[in-house]
Amino acid sequence: MAADVEQRLGSLPVFTRNDFESDWCRLASGGFGQVFQVRHKRWRTEYALKCSPCLLPEATSSDVNCLIEEAAKMEKVKFPHIVAIYGVCQQPLGIVMEFMANGSLEKMLPTHRLCWPLKFRVVHETSLAMNFLHSIQPPLLHLDLKPGNILLDSNMHVKISDFGLSKWMEQSTRRQYIERSALRGTLSYIPPEMFLESDRAPGPKYDVYSFGIVIWELLTQKKPYAGCSMMTIIIRVAAGARPPLQPVPPEWPVEAQQMVDLMRRCWDQDPEKRPCFPDIMEETDMLLSLLQSAVAAPESEVLARKVSCKPGLGRPLEVSKDISQELMGSDSGEDWKRILQFSHSGSLVPSPQENRVTPLHFLVAQGSLEQVRLLLAHEADVDGQTACGYTALLIAAQDRQPDLCALLLAHGADANLADEDGWAPLHFAAQNGDDRSARLLLDHGARVDAQELEGWSPLHLAAQNNCESVARLLVSRQADPNLQEAEGKTPLHLAAYFGHVGLVKLLVGQGAALDACQRNLRTPLHLAVERGKVRAIQHLLKSGAAPDALDQGGHSPLHAAAARGKHLVCKMLLRYGAGLERPTRQGWTPLHLATYQGHLEVIRLLADSHANLGALGGMDWTPLHLAARYGEGVVVSTLLRCGANPNAAEQSGWTPLHLAVQRGTFLSVVDLLEHGADVHARSKLGWTPSHLAALQGHTAILKVLAQAGAQLDTPGGMGCTPLQLALCSPRPGVLAFLEGREPIVTILGGTEPGAQTEV
Repeated sequence: MAADVEQRLGSLPVFTRNDFESDWCRLASGGFGQVFQVRHKRWRTEYALKCSPCLLPEATSSDVNCLIEEAAKMEKVKFPHIVAIYGVCQQPLGIVMEFMANGSLEKMLPTHRLCWPLKFRVVHETSLAMNFLHSIQPPLLHLDLKPGNILLDSNMHVKISDFGLSKWMEQSTRRQYIERSALRGTLSYIPPEMFLESDRAPGPKYDVYSFGIVIWELLTQKKPYAGCSMMTIIIRVAAGARPPLQPVPPEWPVEAQQMVDLMRRCWDQDPEKRPCFPDIMEETDMLLSLLQSAVAAPESEVLARKVSCKPGLGRPLEVSKDISQELMGSDSGEDWKRILQFSHSGSLVPSPQENRVTPLHFLVAQGSLEQVRLLLAHEADVDGQTACGYTALLIAAQDRQPDLCALLLAHGADANLADEDGWAPLHFAAQNGDDRSARLLLDHGARVDAQELEGWSPLHLAAQNNCESVARLLVSRQADPNLQEAEGKTPLHLAAYFGHVGLVKLLVGQGAALDACQRNLRTPLHLAVERGKVRAIQHLLKSGAAPDALDQGGHSPLHAAAARGKHLVCKMLLRYGAGLERPTRQGWTPLHLATYQGHLEVIRLLADSHANLGALGGMDWTPLHLAARYGEGVVVSTLLRCGANPNAAEQSGWTPLHLAVQRGTFLSVVDLLEHGADVHARSKLGWTPSHLAALQGHTAILKVLAQAGAQLDTPGGMGCTPLQLALCSPRPGVLAFLEGREPIVTILGGTEPGAQTEV
C-alpha cells in the first residue's frame, strides 16, 4: 500500500496474510463477499476479516479507495452496539473487524428458539445503534439493516455492521440498486417509496422501515415473503402489503402487542408517519423494562404420591381355568408332584417366557395359606421370580398377607429380593402401613434403609402415607431419617409436604435435619408453607427450622407464603423472625410478590410489620411500580394509603405514574395524582406521562394530566411534544384534544363523562 494510503488510514494498522495463523475459518459468504475468522499470531486474538466482492487480490486503485473510505468511516463510528474495526488487510484486501462469537441474527433465528427478554433486548439494542448513526452530523444512514447485519457477541448483545451504503447507492441506478439488493437478500427490507418514487433519495425513514421488518422476523422467527419472486415482493410492498401476522397469541407476553404496534408504525406506507429512532429507542427501552420486570413467583412443588408402578398382581398370574381348579383342589402328594412337574415344563401358563409364573406365585396371590404350606412342603422354589422380578414374598407383602409372609420367611424366602424397580418386600409393607409384615421382614434380615431405583427407602414411603406405626418401627431399627432420594427429599420433606404432623414430630424427635435441602434447595418448611400445612409449619418453626432458608431462586418460606396469599402462614413466619426485606435472585421482596399477585390482606400485614414500601426489586422497581403496571386499582390504592412513594423512579426513570398511564388504568392515574404523583416527571430520556398518554392514545388520561398541570406543548428529551406523538395515535380524539378542539373537563374528585368507554 502506498504511503499516502497509509496516511489516509490514520491510526488504523495495516495487516498482511502473514500476520494471521494459516487456518482461516470461513464464517459467511454471499453477495457481500466473504467473512473469515482469523487469529493474530502475536496477539493471540480472534478477528473477523471481511473481503467483499470488490476487494479482490487484483484490486484497482478505485477499489482501494473504496476500502479506505469504508474503513475510515467505520473507524470514526465508535459505539457499544456497533462492530469495531481494527485495521485493513493488504493481502487479501479486506477489513479486520471485531469477532462476534455468536454470528449473525440471521443464522440464529431459524436454529434457536429465542426467549422474549432476548428478543426485546435485540430490538432495543438495535434501536440504540441506529439512533447513534442517525444522530451523527451529518446523519449516517445504514440502508442495509437486516438480521444478517445484526451480529451477536459471546453474551448475546447486539453490534450492527455493514452500515453506510449511501456511497454505493449514489454510484448505482435505481434498477441496479434493486437488482443488487435482491442478490444481497435485502429486497424485503426496502421501503415502498423506493419502488414508487424514482426521484426520492433515501432518508432516515428508510432505516425505520427496515427496522420494522426486522421486528417482524424477531417476533415470528420466519423469513419475510418466503418463496416470493423479486417482482412479487416489489408489487406487494408498493401496494401496501406487509409480512403476515396473526392476532397476538395468548401465550405471548402482553408487551408483545405493544411491540407489534411499534412495528406497524415503523413500516407505515407513508414515510412521514413512521417514528424516528429517538422515539423508537424510548419505546423499546420501556417495553424491555416492562418485560424484564415480570416477577417469577416461587415454583409449585408438584409431588405425586410414590407408588409401585406395577399393575395389579392378578393379571400377570393368569393360568388356565382347569389348572387353577386343580391347584386349588389338590391335597395329595401325588397331585403336588404332578403340578410341580408341569410347572417346570412351563405347561401351567399361557406364555411362560413372558410371565415365568409358578404355582407358588399363583397360590400366594390367591391368599391360599394351606395350599401354599402344602406346596412348600414339596420343596417348591420359594425365591422364584416372574419376568418383572416378583417373588412370592413380594406378592404377599404387597397384598398385606402377614401370615403368608411368615410362612414364606420360615421356609427361607430372601427378605431382600427386589423387583425390577428395586422395590423390596419392606417397601410394600411400609407403603401399606403393614407393621406386622414389616416386623417379620426386619426380624428376618430385611435391610431397613433399602432404596429402590429412585432412592426411596421404606421410611420415605411410611412418611408419605402417614403410616406412623411402621415409621416408629423403622426408626427403632435404626432407619436413617436423613436419607435422601434422587431429588434430595428426606422423609421429613414428605411428611411436611403432605401435612402429616404426627410423623413430622416423630422424625424431628429422631434427629431428622430440619433444614435439609433438596436439589432445588427447598427445605421441609418450604414445602409445608407452599401447601399451607399450618400445624406442620408450626411444629417445624417451634423445633428451630430456619424461617429464612432460601431455595435456588432465592425464595424464602415468607416469599412463598406472600406469593400465595397465605395470610395466617405469613403471620406465623413473621412471629418466628422471618426477614421482611430479603430479596429473591430477581431482587423481589415478599411485599413485591404479594403486590404482584394482588393479595391485599398480605400487603397490609407486611406494611403493618414495617416492610420497606420503597424496596427496590428487579430493574429498581418498587412494589408500587408493580401495582401500577400489573395490579388492579385497589392494589395501587392500598399501597398509597400505606405510605408508598408515588414518585419513586426505576432505573430508566419511569415512575408509577408513567406505568399507570402506559397501561391505561384511568382510576390508578387519578389515585396517584391525588397522592402527589409528579405530573411533570421525566424518564432518563425525557418522556413525561403526557408523552406516553399521547402516544398510547389515552384521551381521558391526557385530559386528567392536563387538569393536573401537565404542559402538553413541552418537548421531551428528544424534542417531541405530546402533539407530535399524537400523530402516531389511531384515536382521533387525542389529536382533537391536543389541537384545542376539545375542552378540559375537571376530573379529579369527579367522574368524566364517557371515561369508561374511552380508556
